[in-house]
Amino acid sequence: MPLVSGSLLATGIPYYAFPMITIGPIHIRTFGLFVAVGILVGITIAARRNERFGIPSRDTERVGFILVASGLIGARLLWAITHIEQLNGPLDVFAVWKGGLQFSGGLISAVLIAPFVTRKWPRTQKWALLDGAIMGLAVGQMIGRFGCIAVGEHLGGPTNFFLGMHYLGGVTVEGPLVVGQTYHNTAIYEVLWLLPVIAVLFWLDRRGARPGVISAVFLISYGVLRFLTDILRTHDERVKGLTGAQYMCLVLIPFGLWVLWTAYRPVPVEDVALDESRDTPAAEIADDVEVDADNLDDEIADLAEVESSPDSPAPS
Repeated sequence: MPLVSGSLLATGIPYYAFPMITIGPIHIRTFGLFVAVGILVGITIAARRNERFGIPSRDTERVGFILVASGLIGARLLWAITHIEQLNGPLDVFAVWKGGLQFSGGLISAVLIAPFVTRKWPRTQKWALLDGAIMGLAVGQMIGRFGCIAVGEHLGGPTNFFLGMHYLGGVTVEGPLVVGQTYHNTAIYEVLWLLPVIAVLFWLDRRGARPGVISAVFLISYGVLRFLTDILRTHDERVKGLTGAQYMCLVLIPFGLWVLWTAYRPVPVEDVALDESRDTPAAEIADDVEVDADNLDDEIADLAEVESSPDSPAPS
């Protein structure tokens, strides 16, 4: 990699594509590496947080990997559909490690599958559990974006913006690029604005925000910021001037507002009682019945002693 001079720092962030890391005979594709690390870290964060709400970490991890697998399939299929010209053959549809995932496709797939894989979870806790999943998703998304940066994906046109990508060389997914030119890189921008968004999510969690608020804040903020940064992309397919992700954002924002409204909507007491009774494990109900039976035996014995006492008044 060329040495970076001080003058380059004024024209953008120095960048050299690194789609592969070579360690002796081992070749690691950076896109797949960052995506894998993001998945593992995100699921770990969600699992540890959900333990506070009575969900064992193994259950969250199982559900997480199912949703991730379905999300990866959906993300890759939508990317392949919108980037057919970049495919050299049918097998390239499955070459996820080379880069090319459409976040909107992954999110849609995960949302469709989630109700089925979480159907046995307590209903009164699902908003809180969604918050944990969202926190993991946000961190995993940020880590995964480094994979997009590594392979030179989600680029825009030339710019003088000081946070632009000052291209110094290397093979990129999108291009061709001119060495020495600074370009918009929306993956870099997304990492930068995800940092404060994630900080707010964890702050809300520590403050004990109402279940659903964390999810709503992420959905609304991600929808707005992603819509704005996608305006800069120049290599994405567009329908009536908008990218697929921007159409997703138009759904995310009102959905986030609905989640926020639901989080602050008063819940009828009878509905809470009904949910709690349905969510009570059968073993706990059996224990309660057994305890009541023991108490009843004691009461009968006490009553018999009172009736047999010579001082007891005769029944009238």
